[in-house]
Amino acid sequence: MLERLEADAIQASDVVGVTFADLGLGANIVRELSTLGADSPFPIQAATIPDVLKGMDVLGRGKTGSGKTIAFGAPLVERLMENGGGKGRKPGRNPRALILAPTRELALQIDRTIQPIARSVGLFTTQIYGGVPQHRQVTALQRGVDIVIGTPGRIEDLIEQGRLDLSDVTITVLDEADHMCDLGFLEPVQRILHETAPDGQKLLFSATLDKGVASLVDEFLVNPSVHEVAGEDQASSTIDHRVLLIEQSDKRAIIEKLSSGRGKTLIFARTRAFAEQLADDLDDAGIPAVSLHGDLNQARRTRNLEKLTSGRVSVLVATDVAARGIHVDDISLVIQADPPDEYKSYLHRAGRTGRAGKAGTVVTLVNSRRRRKMDELLGRAEISPRFDHVRPGDELLEKLAAL
Repeated sequence: MLERLEADAIQASDVVGVTFADLGLGANIVRELSTLGADSPFPIQAATIPDVLKGMDVLGRGKTGSGKTIAFGAPLVERLMENGGGKGRKPGRNPRALILAPTRELALQIDRTIQPIARSVGLFTTQIYGGVPQHRQVTALQRGVDIVIGTPGRIEDLIEQGRLDLSDVTITVLDEADHMCDLGFLEPVQRILHETAPDGQKLLFSATLDKGVASLVDEFLVNPSVHEVAGEDQASSTIDHRVLLIEQSDKRAIIEKLSSGRGKTLIFARTRAFAEQLADDLDDAGIPAVSLHGDLNQARRTRNLEKLTSGRVSVLVATDVAARGIHVDDISLVIQADPPDEYKSYLHRAGRTGRAGKAGTVVTLVNSRRRRKMDELLGRAEISPRFDHVRPGDELLEKLAAL
């Protein structure tokens, strides 16, 4: 299916001098975007915003950090304004737009961007996700909101309870649709989409497009405009990919050395126990670190992420719960203490650095016996990294830590 969809590729040079107002966004939204630090559109934004404003279904493909949230969020708000906006608002009104995300962290990140844009024109958002009591979410729905941002599980729960009615939703966004499918949300997403207005606009954004994503496109998007940003594959990005071939007994010493630099570091571990232990070990070594994994409650996860964002700690050790959905602008180094099992996980982990055109480094630690498997995985990701044998004390570790 997706092979038959020809994407319009846009280059960064194509949008030089273009403004958000040129794309069709109103003055209030343009001012709010400037306040958020978005003075001019990124390529994916310039490519998709006009088509969203026309009411077209849109399929957008781009690596993480390419500006997809504003690409769908700003024109979504503009379209709601065109359809009456905040006029005649009633308590308990049904939402008119829905944004689905695979994780709580991503839902919160999306809301942090879209809420001020919506408020600038008198519209209201709310977040709906699991892992926390539902009372506050239900209360917000009872007051009435315009845009719901949330995860499939809790949204479906509230629909089944009769507390959420999506029949007036005319714009639906699926953000990081491939990850939702990977997490087993394909069928819940399909059921949720059937609850929205049948002739509503659908916007699907994803870093990779295969399998479950193809079925969603085939079933729900009508003659979509397809966009991708030329040259935004991982291989041609600003990310430097390194694979360090190590002895297992040296792993912790090497991680400690790599984490000792001045920049912010994100480390991926396969298990929750290893993530917790590694964060404690680094902290004991004088390197401020916290962990992020599924055993932590939402308040602790939010608090630990905020510590990295604010600079109170320099290292976050995470399981793949953080491969999507966390947004920290200046992560300079990603360390894969445990290599991923498949190439999409590699791409999404790597996408935590080198965001918005900034430089970043991804270092993957593997045993020499796994080199061939790692080579095959990276080949599928279309990445040609540098492989180096290292031991604790090697000069290369000093150089990587200093980046």
